[in-house]
Amino acid sequence: MIQKIAACMIVFSACFFSCKNSPSVESIKEDELFSLSYGRFEDQLNMFDLADIGNVHTSMTMRDGFFYIANGEAQKIMELNSYGDLLTLYYNETEDASETQTHESAASKRKAIAYPFNNPGSIAVDSRKRMYVVSTMPKERQEENEKGTLLYSQIILRFASDGTSEDYIGQQGIGGTPFPFIKNIYTTSNDELVVVCITTEGTIVYWFSEAGFLMYQIPILIKDAPKIPDAKAGANTISVLQDVIPDCTSRKLFVKVDYYEPRIDEDSKTEAGIDFVKTYIFPLAVESGKYGNPVAVPPYEETISADYGKLVFRLPYDFLGVSNSGWLFFIISTDTGFGIEMVQPSGQKVIKRHFNVMHDDILYYVLSLSDSGIISALFIEKEKARVVWWRTDSLSAAIVKS
Repeated sequence: MIQKIAACMIVFSACFFSCKNSPSVESIKEDELFSLSYGRFEDQLNMFDLADIGNVHTSMTMRDGFFYIANGEAQKIMELNSYGDLLTLYYNETEDASETQTHESAASKRKAIAYPFNNPGSIAVDSRKRMYVVSTMPKERQEENEKGTLLYSQIILRFASDGTSEDYIGQQGIGGTPFPFIKNIYTTSNDELVVVCITTEGTIVYWFSEAGFLMYQIPILIKDAPKIPDAKAGANTISVLQDVIPDCTSRKLFVKVDYYEPRIDEDSKTEAGIDFVKTYIFPLAVESGKYGNPVAVPPYEETISADYGKLVFRLPYDFLGVSNSGWLFFIISTDTGFGIEMVQPSGQKVIKRHFNVMHDDILYYVLSLSDSGIISALFIEKEKARVVWWRTDSLSAAIVKS
């Protein structure tokens, strides 16, 4: 899942670049599914103050055509169908007394479940409709270092398909200590939970069984990031560990590393910045801890006219996720919408498409990739919020059949 503030994503991280004359790429039609108004009622999003959009804490995921929106500003979670009908509402009854009355009056039409949320964040749902939500521990249970810097404060809440609250998950499993900062959470086809955390030293991945027991803890440190496979001898390449996302169907992680090299000013012979070189995805077997053969990810390119020639700018995509058919999805924000790239793990097939989106109308957005390969978006606009999707799953299916 990628979350963004427009003109900055979800989250994303995604680069915004405004060049012209880029090569023509086929566009995919956006399907608007439904919209949500702003307010304090149960079927509305409460954004409080859209002028303070930099502090938005709203996330979304889609599973089997159902949308789950964690509205942190209102301390609630909404489950909706693809028509925008509210099916289940998880709400903090101490957040707003008037909202609680509204929930109770509508109980005959939809399920309303009270829970004392504390800043709900990223959300994931497995095949049994068990819901996992990132939440913050109460202040007295958070962990700090000797300087008072917050170290561990987040946990994963679990809700059964009937809405029943289950024990929370921490680092060691059920009832464990809080996690470091959680970048995102995922569920696999085996209904296993994967938690990706960020620390000053790199990424730590926690892999849990269906029952919530810790099976693997995988540190992926910045200092140990894989070197560029085709580096020239003595090349001063800089490795940037950009993202780690689990596979849907096997116990494997995909590690995205972007590579840069210093740019030397010809006149002063000194470093004048860094230039992007290449992106590789490294598959990492969780059980053995060994990397497989890397996959090169073609960069996003923009071409502009300059004086009597043309300049080609190459930028790395953001890693959006992996579908259950094995396709790797990448995305980048452009001046006219989003560029999307789908890559087979073998690297043999690459699909590039474009989504037309008016960024000027969007204050904040969240992007989500379903396990079936559909990209969904929640667009926070001035007057309302819109939920849309792009049926990118049909592209991969067509390739498989061909």
